[in-house]
Amino acid sequence: MILKGRALVSGDTIGLTAPAGPAKREAVERGIAEIESLGFKVKVGDSVYQEYGGYLAGDPVSRAKELESMFTDSDVDAILCLRGGYGSPQLLSLLDYELISKHPKIFIGYSDITALHLAFHKKCGLATIHGPMAASELAKEADEFTKDRLVQAVTQGSPIGRIQNPDHERLIPLVEGVAEGVLIGGNLTLISALMGTPYELDTKGKILFIEEIGEEAYKVDRMLTQLALAGKFKDASGIVLGSFTECESENYAHGFNILQVAENILTPFGKPAVYNLQAGHCFTKVTLPFGVKARLNATDGELIIEESVVI
Repeated sequence: MILKGRALVSGDTIGLTAPAGPAKREAVERGIAEIESLGFKVKVGDSVYQEYGGYLAGDPVSRAKELESMFTDSDVDAILCLRGGYGSPQLLSLLDYELISKHPKIFIGYSDITALHLAFHKKCGLATIHGPMAASELAKEADEFTKDRLVQAVTQGSPIGRIQNPDHERLIPLVEGVAEGVLIGGNLTLISALMGTPYELDTKGKILFIEEIGEEAYKVDRMLTQLALAGKFKDASGIVLGSFTECESENYAHGFNILQVAENILTPFGKPAVYNLQAGHCFTKVTLPFGVKARLNATDGELIIEESVVI
């Protein structure tokens, strides 16, 4: 059974927590102000103002306990992550998934937060949201398109329907065809890092979404090849590639680009696949519900969400 959080209404409280990296205080304050401008109250976790070891927002135990408390706190209606960076995988063995399952809530984030998406989906059956974060986009004055798609996902009790890319961006078919299944995935580096662990992504019958930032084509090739060897593309019903930001080759300037790497590795599996969904490390972005039913029409370049991510 899929667990879902309650749809938000104006005046509800969003819990702000930092499961991964820290952010500057100015970015935190701007992010809080932006959340409030969307019509929500904010309950700020201690981790949001913490720094530990330079690249973590507090030690792993305190971050895990705070995240659990956000789920159990009756004053918190949804949970938004401060930013990504690194640190989410450290929490996976520390969380009480049975406790979290008893308090399902909207959970929002992306990038390093992929580790938590995968763990919540596998251990709790919790539907989550791949969307903008407080210090990553909201603090940087995210555009109306990005904010509107986030608000739609957390407040609309009916299926979102067709995911609309920003203007002038289209989904590029890699392999034509139609696929149906639960949408799941996230950042390629995190998906790869969790292979061989209890939180490894299960793609059987699912539509797999992947995005990345700052990895050259040969590194993307290596991680996609790992997933291919593990049967993840063979098992998937369809594949959606999001934004691959700053992934141009520096060491091999005349070599394959990301699209060519994707074609080389994915097309032999014959699964419906598209490229260029504006989700991930791009400024103007769509919000994606994870853990709910979707339909990919790769021939026509359409991704349709057929089930609400909230109740």
